[in-house]
Amino acid sequence: MLRIMRVACICLLTLPVFCESGKYEVATIMDVQPHASAASDSSEVQKYDVSVKVADTIYLTLYTDVVGAGTIKHAAGRELLVLVGEDTITYNDILGRSQKVPIISRSPAANTKQSK
Repeated sequence: MLRIMRVACICLLTLPVFCESGKYEVATIMDVQPHASAASDSSEVQKYDVSVKVADTIYLTLYTDVVGAGTIKHAAGRELLVLVGEDTITYNDILGRSQKVPIISRSPAANTKQSK
C-alpha cells in the first residue's frame, strides 16, 4: 500500500512538467493608439492598437476595452507577463483572469544597444 502511495505522489508531482504548454515572458507596452475603425459609433466598445515588445520582437495587437475604463491609454512603459501564441498574446488582467488579444503584425525590434 505504501509503495502505491509513493508511485501516485511521484506521478502527481511530475504531471505539471507534461502539462506546460508555453512560457510566459516579460513584455513592455511600447505604444497605445486608438484603433481606426470604419464606423465611429460612440456606443461601440473602444479598441486600441497596442505595441508590445517581447524579447527582440514588437507585436502590434488589437485590445478591446470591454469595461470602458480607458486605462490602457496610459499604459505605455508598463511591463507585464505574456504568453505569445501563433495568432494571440495571452496575459492576466488585474483580477488574474486570462485575456487574449489578437496579433495584427510582428516586426523585429530595432537594436537599441550602442557600441562603445
